[in-house]
Amino acid sequence: MNINNIREQFPYLKNNTIYFNHASTGPIPKITVEAVKKYLYEKSEGSIDFYQETLNKVKETRYLLAELLNTAPNKIAFIDNVSNAMNLLAQGLQWKTDDEVILFDIEFPANVYPFLNLKQYGVNVKILKTNNWKIFVEDLFNAVTNKTKLISLSHVQFLTGQKLDLKLIGEFCRNKGIIFSVDAIQSLGVSKIDVEDMKIDFLASGIQKWLLGLEGTTIIYVSEDLQNKLNPKYIGWLSVKNAWNLLDYELILDDTARRFENGTLNYAGIISLNSNLNFFKSIGFDSIQDKIAENSNYLIERLLELGYELLFTPNDTSELAGIITIKSENSTKLFEHLKQQNIICSLREGFIRFSPHFYNTHGEIDKLIDVLES
Repeated sequence: MNINNIREQFPYLKNNTIYFNHASTGPIPKITVEAVKKYLYEKSEGSIDFYQETLNKVKETRYLLAELLNTAPNKIAFIDNVSNAMNLLAQGLQWKTDDEVILFDIEFPANVYPFLNLKQYGVNVKILKTNNWKIFVEDLFNAVTNKTKLISLSHVQFLTGQKLDLKLIGEFCRNKGIIFSVDAIQSLGVSKIDVEDMKIDFLASGIQKWLLGLEGTTIIYVSEDLQNKLNPKYIGWLSVKNAWNLLDYELILDDTARRFENGTLNYAGIISLNSNLNFFKSIGFDSIQDKIAENSNYLIERLLELGYELLFTPNDTSELAGIITIKSENSTKLFEHLKQQNIICSLREGFIRFSPHFYNTHGEIDKLIDVLES
């Protein structure tokens, strides 16, 4: 990994900005700007209608994602955002009165409201309490009953940065016949996910954060078994098996997860994802994950040296992601001070959240520490 060459892909760095806000939205690399510009140029000045070429790029992206998740391309689909992905899951299942969904009380709302909406059907939505902002898997397992139909969790919690053991939870769910849903927006591409080994039934992730893509594109993984259980509430012309037999109106759903792609996709967004996946792959996903862990560990060490209290302190690297959140007596004032010093982070729920990526450096972390000391 030649970090200097990689950092040339991020022109904002020339402004002496230190960007530790990838858990909110990521900067778009130059190579991806060029890929999207090429697409827009063709739509504006080129052949304009190059639909088949675009579909080939979508197909390639589906294969890249399948390789990343260790699954088959026919289990991957594209939609617009994680909220609608969770609605697709929640509204597509057949529910009975007193069926249970289990969540935790620190989930991002996109992974909560679609399931709360099921209460109108008599579904019991159990929101478990965390203990000092931490999820304990034992609490989850103890809350399960014979009515539990679905568990939905973030791989990495957006506020605390806690990374969960998906394999442990997935195996438990599979043994109990419980559907296991994962919001991977804070982990996909930067933390290893093997959907088959982890027994994940449904996974959703936007691409605008750690994957550094455009807003408005989300990927979903749907296991083959779950595809057969879901009854989509919305159907479009591309949901069906023979979509280009335009006038036969034969409502036979596509055999793959593409049945959930109702109509025209956000092709510019998918092209940005394609470019970034190839960019990450050229560096090595394992190398990226290791570098994020290294940066996170170093930032934690420096923050603890200053006496800051973390919202969540990982026990070991298995719980470590790229999100580090600190407590402060005057978080708003500190947030504004950092912003004035050109250090970009997030203010969330009264806490300061830092989220460095793989291309960030220890030198940038040291500058942050210097500002916090001043």
